[in-house]
Amino acid sequence: ITIDEPKPQTLDLEAIDLKLDIVYEDDDLLVINKPQGLVVHPASTVHEPTLVHGLLHQVDELSTINGIVRPGIVHRIDKDTSGLLVVAKNDQSHQFLSEELQKHAIKRQYVALVYGTFTENEGSIDAPIARHPKQRLKMAVVSGGKHAVTHFKVLERFDQYTLLSCELETGRTHQIRVHMAYIHHPVVGDPLYGPKEVIGDQGQFLHAQSLSFIHPTKKEQMTFNVDLPSNFIALLEKLRKDSAW
Repeated sequence: ITIDEPKPQTLDLEAIDLKLDIVYEDDDLLVINKPQGLVVHPASTVHEPTLVHGLLHQVDELSTINGIVRPGIVHRIDKDTSGLLVVAKNDQSHQFLSEELQKHAIKRQYVALVYGTFTENEGSIDAPIARHPKQRLKMAVVSGGKHAVTHFKVLERFDQYTLLSCELETGRTHQIRVHMAYIHHPVVGDPLYGPKEVIGDQGQFLHAQSLSFIHPTKKEQMTFNVDLPSNFIALLEKLRKDSAW
């Protein structure tokens, strides 16, 4: 057996001060409250500052498991989704968190405003997700796709909309957005899976509000919660007034 160990590559990404909202930080990890409109990591189609650029400015150490363009990144949330994600500062922590993610042991709870009304108070969507067969920018429920389960509970009802709490059992690309569109309740503000004429101008009303996981070294349960962004709160207040008798 011949092992060709590659030389470490230097990171040529620019560190940019994005004034990231760091909710928690220790020697092993940090928890970020990502704003809407910020891409998590660089890619060939991304030519704008990303979360990684901001991390390089604010954090001295990041794990290297995911390569030079995704240092520290254990999991992602969409560009126009806000909320919590955990970032690893060393490879041991990254490995542990990745394994926990694969075992579905990291709990992620989102708040979503969707179109339409629900008669039920809670439910689960168990539908496989894969790349859309014709529209390559989209994901879709596809027979033979990857196993995907989303659990939801109704938080508040409005005349034409519903506020949901959604918990991911799996973490497929665009999972909540795809599953909600699949049951004909697309996320408000999402032009990819909902009406092209969107409400608001900052992306879909989907927020990763709660994140819970076992700490890699302390082996303690860590739970974090963050408030909804201001534009989300403002829309809910308007809907409450419009729905009032």
